[in-house]
Amino acid sequence: MRDRHDTGGQRDTGWQGDGWQGDGIYYGADYNPEQWPEQTWAEDVELMRRAGVNLVSVGIFSWALLEPTPGTYDFGWLDRALDTLHTGGISVDLATATASPPPWLAHAHPETLPRRADGTVLWPGGRQAYCPSSPVFRERSLALVEAVATRYADHPAVVMWHVSNELGCHNVHCYCDVSAAAFRGWLRERYGDLDALNEAWGTLFWSQRYGDWAEINPPRAAPTFANPTQQLDFLRFSSDEQRAQLRAERDLLKRLVAQPVTTNFMVGMSKHMDYHSWVADVDLVATDHYLSAADPLSHLGLALAADHTRGVAGGAPWLLMEHSTSAVNWQPRNVAKAPGQLRRNSLAHVARGADGVLFFQWRASRAGAEKYHSALVPHAGADTKVFREVCRLGADLKALAEVRGSRVDADVAILFDYEAWWGVELDSHPSVDVTYADRLAALHGALWRAGVTADVVHPSTDLSRYRLVLVPTLYLVRDADAEALRRWVAAGGTTLVTYFSGIVDEHDHVRLGGYPGAFRELLGIRTEEFFPLREGERVTLDDGSAADVWTEWLHPAGAQVVAAYADGPLPGVPALTRNAVGAGAAWYAATRLDDAATDRLVARLLAEAGVRPAADAPPGVEVVRRRGDGRSWLFVVNHTDRPARIAATGTELLAGARCAGELEVAPGEVAVVREEDSDARPATAERHP
Repeated sequence: MRDRHDTGGQRDTGWQGDGWQGDGIYYGADYNPEQWPEQTWAEDVELMRRAGVNLVSVGIFSWALLEPTPGTYDFGWLDRALDTLHTGGISVDLATATASPPPWLAHAHPETLPRRADGTVLWPGGRQAYCPSSPVFRERSLALVEAVATRYADHPAVVMWHVSNELGCHNVHCYCDVSAAAFRGWLRERYGDLDALNEAWGTLFWSQRYGDWAEINPPRAAPTFANPTQQLDFLRFSSDEQRAQLRAERDLLKRLVAQPVTTNFMVGMSKHMDYHSWVADVDLVATDHYLSAADPLSHLGLALAADHTRGVAGGAPWLLMEHSTSAVNWQPRNVAKAPGQLRRNSLAHVARGADGVLFFQWRASRAGAEKYHSALVPHAGADTKVFREVCRLGADLKALAEVRGSRVDADVAILFDYEAWWGVELDSHPSVDVTYADRLAALHGALWRAGVTADVVHPSTDLSRYRLVLVPTLYLVRDADAEALRRWVAAGGTTLVTYFSGIVDEHDHVRLGGYPGAFRELLGIRTEEFFPLREGERVTLDDGSAADVWTEWLHPAGAQVVAAYADGPLPGVPALTRNAVGAGAAWYAATRLDDAATDRLVARLLAEAGVRPAADAPPGVEVVRRRGDGRSWLFVVNHTDRPARIAATGTELLAGARCAGELEVAPGEVAVVREEDSDARPATAERHP
């Protein structure tokens, strides 16, 4: 059976550089010159230079203009646009333009259109109206890639190539006959024969045994719950089909161009693409991130997405390909960013590893579905709050050029697996209130409030550089990953595992003998039955903690009971345990602790593991440290309406001021200190265990 995370050996890449950042931190936006009269272009470049913009993404949605009829290409406008940008000193991330096919493709080949599980056809008129398994789409898209790459491989403005755009954002799951045939081929490669598939899918249940590959379809609309492993495999297949498009375009580009190749992931915004398996196919990790306007603490979600992006990148610097200067257009209520928020959001991404800050888009559109999406140049023009903040941010990023290439300090890892996310949220489970992102966000938020930075990494990651590892709701886990965690703890690590973890194997088969399955021995416990709570029901622990959603009938099997239920369905039953394992310890939280109790637990774990904050900071003040070439930089982002004082010595780069022992950061402001006492702190590579 193949491993979906196998890269297939050494990558064939025409680009061998380690640094893609140029001379400084990249700054810019999607630029769509085709949407504007050419006389506007000179003004655009002038404003870009005024703002400090040095990189723009071009051509992302231009297929219909570049290939107005099948096989007929028109590059005149793009030639002039790239030349104009180059003359103005603006570098280009050039797109392959395959992000959305032109209407003529669906008109000539309606079989390329995607279908939902109920058979509904998704027609042109929006974007991404194509079946990701369509050989016709693949053929036509690669023909365009070849034409664009051949023409612009040596254009002096082009420093990077941009495959498609947000692959899988709107068409990740297609249930058409073309996809069905591709799914069968994927299953043949995964399982080899039908006996192995039937075993993995548990098809003896509900008389589902397959005797011919032709009998298998995607999990289309069914009378009741579809086979869970069939659903899980279809989610894997769907991610792999989107990855196949990325790889096909990447492979073609690598034969034609020398610049680095990337695409924009959607880490933290989409559950459908397994970016941990995609990372081998790009020269640098790029991602998009947009705040949830309904969340008053959306800066915590930003931090989590940035830490996860860095984890996908293996700790290396990454590129923020898109975010917004202010409001977006696609949420129910699109709230504008408050003064200063654009700057805080952008520099928080840099603090957590971004070596480039780009937006969607340069100039706000006059027409189309995203005309109310904010931009660097709003509808009102350059004499605006937004553009003034854009110019200030450009100056900030220029002042931070020396930070590029450095890495973020993190003593803590949070284990994250897209397959566990898919598995835990399948239907017919013990409680609809158990969701994957819930404990992930809760634990990460507790670390944020403690001033501690975490890498969000795949369970197969080497954990030796971390002191503390958190394992939130890792429902599906492989034997090798569970064993690696056990060995790491035994060598002196501290871990916390939360409820509904270790329950099933990679086929979504329950691990028998008692929950939590794969982690039972590590945790020194055995749960015989889940006791999920009713909607709104709460329980209290004997240490005063409050919890809801989940309880379970747990028996210690060597573990120490730290807290038990004081009420609810299981009074006196353990709710929080700690098990000594070799030189380390494994904690288990068998219930959904509220934020206050989670903060207390995380503080206890940090103390036990010997993890210190980047700096002592008041509540609501974000602190992160980047380190490289023997230097360190402390980022301080004040999200409050009060001044914040932080102990620091060095040079504050944004203001160019000396900082002697104490730094004051005004309400809503950001400071970055090049520290002078960095040798006093242990380097990342020296961490235990």
